[in-house]
Amino acid sequence: MLGVKRFILKKRNPTRSYGGDAAIFAFLAIFAIIMALPMVYSISSALKPLDEMWVFPPRFLVRNPTFKNFTQMFELMSSFRVPFTRYLLNTVFITALGTAGHVAIASMCAYAFAKHSFPGSKLIFNLVVLSLMFNSMVIQIPSFLIMRGLGWVNTYLPYIVPGFAGSLGLFLMKQFMEAMVPDQLLEAAYIDGAGETVMLTKIVMPMVKPAWLTLVIFSIQNFWNAGQHRMIYSENLKPLNYALSQLMGGGITRAGVGAAAAVIMMMVPIIAFLFTQSKIIETMATSGIKE
Repeated sequence: MLGVKRFILKKRNPTRSYGGDAAIFAFLAIFAIIMALPMVYSISSALKPLDEMWVFPPRFLVRNPTFKNFTQMFELMSSFRVPFTRYLLNTVFITALGTAGHVAIASMCAYAFAKHSFPGSKLIFNLVVLSLMFNSMVIQIPSFLIMRGLGWVNTYLPYIVPGFAGSLGLFLMKQFMEAMVPDQLLEAAYIDGAGETVMLTKIVMPMVKPAWLTLVIFSIQNFWNAGQHRMIYSENLKPLNYALSQLMGGGITRAGVGAAAAVIMMMVPIIAFLFTQSKIIETMATSGIKE
């Protein structure tokens, strides 16, 4: 038994004491609870009856939970001129097509920047990084002029196409490809006769799966939460987030409906994150590492 204990201690080779491990665990647990509080409060508020919504001092947790806010939300949505399913299908279409296009374009561009050298590549990539500093409000007027010139106003395209060129996705994929895909492997594949398309789809993309899964989560969150677009005028083309925002504008009597709508909108990104959280953590841990 003594020999086993010595073997375990020798194999563990700790860099800090058990007390240090416990302190770090407690520290992380406290911050995890703090970060989870907004989501817990949102769900609790969505289950509160109206008399609990405005009680003072406010209560964090619901005491008499009810689903009346959700049923009232769907009843109000059914009274809209455009059916609820239309808003939902618009959002699903925009999210699916926008996410697929963003991941595909970001991956191809990142592969070119990470594994190929061409004139002006560093300057172009620096401009891409610089674009991360600009708020979307800054480019609204130029974007409208471009979309009007292309004839895309009042279509799905103003929602989808600008999302294809997201700078964050390109930056994330490039950093991960540089860190996780060795040049020697691609050189060997090229000698064996593999083309650029084969190397990207059969070699690079499987190796950077954590990165593009993370990018999928970010894209889903971005497109799913798309609100009223100033280039969309037709009610039949507007997304679910716009319809739910109209419910929140009914004053204090719709406070519970607004809380229920907020929970509906945040559930899809949260569910997608739960299925891929390990890959996202892996991406965050290795995206800044280079050979």
